[in-house]
Amino acid sequence: MKQKNNNEKQTLSVGTQTHCPSLGQPQWLGKGFISLPKLGSVCSTVFCLFVMSFQVAAQNYPAKTVRVVNPFAAGGGLDAIFRPVMAKLSDNLGQTFVIDNRAGANGQIGTDLVAKAAPDGYTLLTGTTGALPMNAAMFPKLPYHPIRDFTTITNVVETAFLLLVHPSLKVARVEDLVKLAKARPEQMSFASFGQGSSAHLAGELFAISAKLELIHVPYKGSSAATTDLIAGQTQLMFDSLQSSMPHVRSQRLRAIAYAGARRTRVAPELPTMAESGYPEVVAGSWYGILGPANMPLAIVNKLHTEIVKATNAHEVKERLDNVGVDIILNPPQEFANTLKTDLDRWTKVVKQAHLQME
Repeated sequence: MKQKNNNEKQTLSVGTQTHCPSLGQPQWLGKGFISLPKLGSVCSTVFCLFVMSFQVAAQNYPAKTVRVVNPFAAGGGLDAIFRPVMAKLSDNLGQTFVIDNRAGANGQIGTDLVAKAAPDGYTLLTGTTGALPMNAAMFPKLPYHPIRDFTTITNVVETAFLLLVHPSLKVARVEDLVKLAKARPEQMSFASFGQGSSAHLAGELFAISAKLELIHVPYKGSSAATTDLIAGQTQLMFDSLQSSMPHVRSQRLRAIAYAGARRTRVAPELPTMAESGYPEVVAGSWYGILGPANMPLAIVNKLHTEIVKATNAHEVKERLDNVGVDIILNPPQEFANTLKTDLDRWTKVVKQAHLQME
């Protein structure tokens, strides 16, 4: 069979002589076959080109507007944290990172939207403990898996909950609250911002740890739950610092403990739950950035670098400090490990409390 000259178009054909500059002389093994070593070389070449295309895409990324899905309502804690970060990211990269609020089903609607999006870096998620590991622990038929269906980029910040009580309760410490609740089994209620929400599971964890019989009252969101706690319709609640501190300062609510690993700089006088005798009651939320599964590593790395840079900008860091959150900014794999650890932990709590739902 005649050898193609160097001026002819060089292609790879199955069942004919083939030639590629990187593969040396062609080998013919009969109709429908080429030598496996050569095929392997072709695959390697194609793979290298594939990888190079993603590297070029990462260098040019972002080339258009990036949608950042917030799976909760506008105006909440996620907005307060991520809007300044995304604004700075937009300035630094010259493309808009726009927050798209897609609330519903305790964060499931927006989270599922990202899980099913193209893994090209143009649809991201502001993920939380509640929307990912806690939802997965509570709802076995969740339309997404919190680990398999996402690419972790970085855990931006973390915050723990305050244990809040209505001022009419004559308690100043967790010990006092536990004594009162044990004297009134199934008479005291705790509010949360939804069935299976982070506030709900925090309350259940406290009840399990202190061996209390409390009534759970779920609301549609933190605002409604807080309103009824202030009105005395419920007696206690776990809620975030950024949502609850204004009510604590105005004395409409009383904070008696902080459910973090260490005391918060926002209210350093408050003991932790561990200092109050309940070391296992560490509850709150992390707030991270994720994308759909199988995002190109080069884009993940670029996003991580740029998010760290944006978050550490003086004006952004100052705003986050004022909110009372702890800046984390860990690498993608470390964030993935946190997600898995939390999934295991909250699955255990859900089983102990017999909470799993269809």
